[in-house]
Amino acid sequence: MSTPSIPSAYYEEAADFVRRKLSGRELPQTALVLGSGLAPLAGELEETLAVPYGDIPHFPAVTNAAHAGVLYAGRLAGEPALCFSGRCHCYEGYSMEEAAFYVGMLARLGVRRLLLTNAAGGIRPGFRPGDLMLIADHIKLGPGSPLTGSAFADMTRAYDSAYRQIALETAGEMGLSLAEGVYIYAPGPQYETPAEIRAFRALGADAVGMSTVPEVIAAAALGIRVLGLSIITNLAAGMTGQPLCDREVLLEGRRAYGQVGAFLKKLLPAIRREEL
Repeated sequence: MSTPSIPSAYYEEAADFVRRKLSGRELPQTALVLGSGLAPLAGELEETLAVPYGDIPHFPAVTNAAHAGVLYAGRLAGEPALCFSGRCHCYEGYSMEEAAFYVGMLARLGVRRLLLTNAAGGIRPGFRPGDLMLIADHIKLGPGSPLTGSAFADMTRAYDSAYRQIALETAGEMGLSLAEGVYIYAPGPQYETPAEIRAFRALGADAVGMSTVPEVIAAAALGIRVLGLSIITNLAAGMTGQPLCDREVLLEGRRAYGQVGAFLKKLLPAIRREEL
């Protein structure tokens, strides 16, 4: 068995740095990751402290210009939360373990809940840009794992069923359309071919994206409860006859910001109540 590429001490040093930055504050047990176009939600936190990723020891640098690369600590809808504005991706040259580095840091900070958002291409017939999909499960094809060199981990309940039920109920109360579906991970950076999308649909995938799965695997292994939410920013390759581009993805993510932000601000307190 190969050994992990990141020493355990690196996670400890990163967590200690953030813990010192949060000295005197309530240490959040909830973390939120903002995908493409959702960065403005970080501005809605109250009592905010901002920490650039580059200041955190051993934290991988974000190279995608659409991702701010800042960790915010504050309160969202009254709930203490750590909010990651942007994430690292394997298409930036990182291993899956490096892309999921922050999850190991969160575990050492005592974080119990992780809410992940991403931009995704719609595969399911009927999906349209701007739709929201609650991730019920995922498909990861190909090699690589953030757990390389670690013990085996069960992925049966990687996406917390209780959190998903709360999300569906919250969306219903808001009159927000929210479909459950399967997310398939394609590391990119190239978009998929139409043939790949047809194959993914045959495998049971409803949406495709280049993030989230490394973090979910790491969180499941560390006992962190996960909820995943995809913003359908475009229809996948071959479904419209039009070429795909990152600008379209970012613009649609920004358009969805209002409804996604309102949803998350209702969802966080509802999840917290479930655990009381």
